Amino acid sequence: MEIERYDNGVPSWVDLGSTDQAKSKEFYGSLFGWNCPEGPPEAGGYSVCDLGGRTVAGLGPQMNPAMPPVWVTYVNVDDADDTVAKVSANGGTVFMPPMDVMQAGRMSLFADPAGAVIGLWQPKEHTGAQVVNEPGALCWNELITTDLDGAKAFYKAVFGWDAEDQGPPGGPPAYTEWKLAGRSVGGMMLKTPEMPAEMPPNWGVYFAVADTDATVAKAQELGGSVLMGPTDIEPGRFAVLADNAGAVFNVLRLKA
Repeated sequence: MEIERYDNGVPSWVDLGSTDQAKSKEFYGSLFGWNCPEGPPEAGGYSVCDLGGRTVAGLGPQMNPAMPPVWVTYVNVDDADDTVAKVSANGGTVFMPPMDVMQAGRMSLFADPAGAVIGLWQPKEHTGAQVVNEPGALCWNELITTDLDGAKAFYKAVFGWDAEDQGPPGGPPAYTEWKLAGRSVGGMMLKTPEMPAEMPPNWGVYFAVADTDATVAKAQELGGSVLMGPTDIEPGRFAVLADNAGAVFNVLRLKA
């Protein structure tokens, strides 16, 4: 599915801060078929990766070497400064105030009140991922949090998202879908005791694949690891992986 432009409040881009960009390019190039050309010197080594000539994700140097490599989700906004003001007014923590990225766009990074980090992207020349929901491309963004109600209030105030709970009433929802004008734009689930205790609230990324089991096997061949093996869920068959530098991501074979 090709996308020319994203609406305000819709996740539009993901990128990885890598400890070894050459290794990351080799890993994701072999796993998903990405081409990751070297960016211009003024971009600080940031590469915009493409799949068949259509942009899919970014790979850049890790900004904080003390932190593990991590995939970051960016939400498209019409006005980054206005959105950041809403972040601050509703208990979020701004790590990077809005800044211009050459002529590509304007970005910011912040954490929600529970600590999950997410970015903003106000597009100029770079409008976001040009293809989604196809093998090798982004297909979902998901918040894992310790505070469902707090997240609902925060993201409603910042992005206008509604939250649609799934599962039987009377307890925590099995899953929550983020909705914007009735359209699903992401998901949320409560952190469970089975998840690593040291794992903070976070925004995870999902990439579509043609065959989950084959992708898991290939990731292991490339030096990645399996955190959760192939599992059937309502949208399809997914797995949780870590790349050859330890960055966590999900793969999902979508049902036809």
